[in-house]
Amino acid sequence: MPNPILRFKNVTKAFGDTVVLEGINLDIFSGEIFGVIGASGSGKTTFLSALIGFVPVDTGDVMFKEEHLLDFHDSNEPFRSIFSKIKDVKKVFGFASQTPSFYLKLTVYENLEYFGTLYGLTKDARKTNINTLLNLMELKNKQDTLAENLSGGMQRRLDIACALMHDPKVLILDEPTADLDPFLRKHILKLIRKINKKGTTIILSSHNLAEIETLCTRVGILHKTKFLAVGTPDQIKEKFSKNEEIHIETFPGNYEKLSKKFKNKSIDRMEDKGTELVIYTSKPETVLHQALHIIESSNESLIDVRLSKPSLDEVFLSLAKGTRKHELLKKQEENDKDVEANKDNNQEL
Repeated sequence: MPNPILRFKNVTKAFGDTVVLEGINLDIFSGEIFGVIGASGSGKTTFLSALIGFVPVDTGDVMFKEEHLLDFHDSNEPFRSIFSKIKDVKKVFGFASQTPSFYLKLTVYENLEYFGTLYGLTKDARKTNINTLLNLMELKNKQDTLAENLSGGMQRRLDIACALMHDPKVLILDEPTADLDPFLRKHILKLIRKINKKGTTIILSSHNLAEIETLCTRVGILHKTKFLAVGTPDQIKEKFSKNEEIHIETFPGNYEKLSKKFKNKSIDRMEDKGTELVIYTSKPETVLHQALHIIESSNESLIDVRLSKPSLDEVFLSLAKGTRKHELLKKQEENDKDVEANKDNNQEL
């Protein structure tokens, strides 16, 4: 059975009149990599900030399990509020935000030393942890380099290393690969996996759904104050998408012309990607059979064809679009009721 380490209980948070989180109920399990995805402004940073106690919630509570995080005292209710023991909680949480927390005028080693003193580590503990982190984050050959002279990827590694200096049981990362090139993003993801294999529970946010899909054991899709879905990437895709994707590459590749020849009701939509035609359908065998005939009759040469499950990105867009459609229908219903009410009032007058 999954072992919960953190728990959101009916959490709501607003800034002024703007509700950012509403009725959030969620368990996060020990040892997992939990990813929070959503569009910009969806509340990802607020969610993480509430999780570590940086932002107080308006209603509900964020709770941790003492058995995992602090000296355990046998109790019928092992969960405790983050906000009731905030000083203790900070000792076992690591947090790396989008804005680096290290000091540019200090070397890599000096930054780690400084953060070690902030957490009250002994001299021997600081030395041991620094050497471990320099090797883990592959910064050993840069330990005497000023932080301001590091590359963007190395600065991101240093920031994560500072958050790990006190060997936290839970590491929170806000957009850890933002603004990095593909090579550096891949390297950061590899380091996150290494950290997780040491037993650290990791919670991260990202707008890069392809990364989340390959990295995280579970994912929460945050959209307009609520989680639309929580589960493994495969569970979410299986539950919310009935379509499969047919990727077709032909020569000379007149995909606009090809797409106009399809007359199949099971096709949800088609996308001309420039280098390929992607067909989204709930009946891939039937559509694929039709596609081969269309390609042959259109004087196109088939180069490649493959069938795949929809990506998490595709599911997210579909869920967000469905939510938007529901909101518009609800608004229309409310407008219709207002119109009818006005008619009745006018008749009475």
